[in-house]
Amino acid sequence: MINQRVIGIGETVFDILFKGDQPQKAVPGGSTFNSIVSLGRAGVPCVMVTEVGGDHIGDLICRFLCENGVSTEYVCRHEQVKSHISLAFLDEHNDAQYIFYKDHASVKTIQNFEFQISNFKINPGDVVLFGSFFAINPVIRSVVGKLLREASEAGAWLYYDINFRKNHIDELPQVMPNIEENMRLADVVRGSTEDFEYLFSLHDGDAIYKKVRNLCSTLILTDGARPIRLYTPEDCETYPVQKIETVSTVGAGDNFNAGYIYAKIKGFDDRIAMAQRWSQDVCRQLGNNISDELVTLLKKNPPLA
Repeated sequence: MINQRVIGIGETVFDILFKGDQPQKAVPGGSTFNSIVSLGRAGVPCVMVTEVGGDHIGDLICRFLCENGVSTEYVCRHEQVKSHISLAFLDEHNDAQYIFYKDHASVKTIQNFEFQISNFKINPGDVVLFGSFFAINPVIRSVVGKLLREASEAGAWLYYDINFRKNHIDELPQVMPNIEENMRLADVVRGSTEDFEYLFSLHDGDAIYKKVRNLCSTLILTDGARPIRLYTPEDCETYPVQKIETVSTVGAGDNFNAGYIYAKIKGFDDRIAMAQRWSQDVCRQLGNNISDELVTLLKKNPPLA
């Protein structure tokens, strides 16, 4: 029986997916958001800590969370602010290039966000998933960093998905201390070789782990269609990646994270296999979350690994 709560801390956007420059689907999204919705669909108690505008899109996002079993108690609604929009253009390999449209944060929105989560209590045994620029953004770091430190001190289990995008390269000197603190706080860090090329100009897995092992003991290193490597102080395990026909890779990494956390909560030994199962499922469809078919299978035959 699942009795752990998963807390997602991250940005929420409204994704409009394009193929051949034509819109195909519009769905609520965001890296941590996608993971939390899939976990909610699988029956895991979830809470999303995020911000949305006080507009129609904000209404859609909150309704979508509720429909998928995710608590919106700590979703901060900013009146007179527009919800964020993401345009995802799928190429011939069904990989996405993004354009973001955002209403910039103000002192008032930061204060609203801080007030919204001021009484949020994280319990021992809770799982906290966080990542992307939301987790390192200097504008809201005082709020997010405090919450992450409180989670660690409370005895929660933290999973950090680096997910660092090229468009933030110029801000790297300013946000690197936040990245390093996130790694120290996390029990598991996941990053792609692309992330570490941006952060440290490194691609080789062993060199990457040597660079970060004093910051994080457990590193999951993904490299597109190439094998996944799981680094711990004792060993490095390699997992092949199954080739599949993809429709969209937009939620691939997010659902990898969700599948890994699901396996941890359920007590499965092979967490990487479950993570890959969830990632592959979302790649076979035009959407950000696991399918109804996988949800049904999970309920009938939970291991699936």
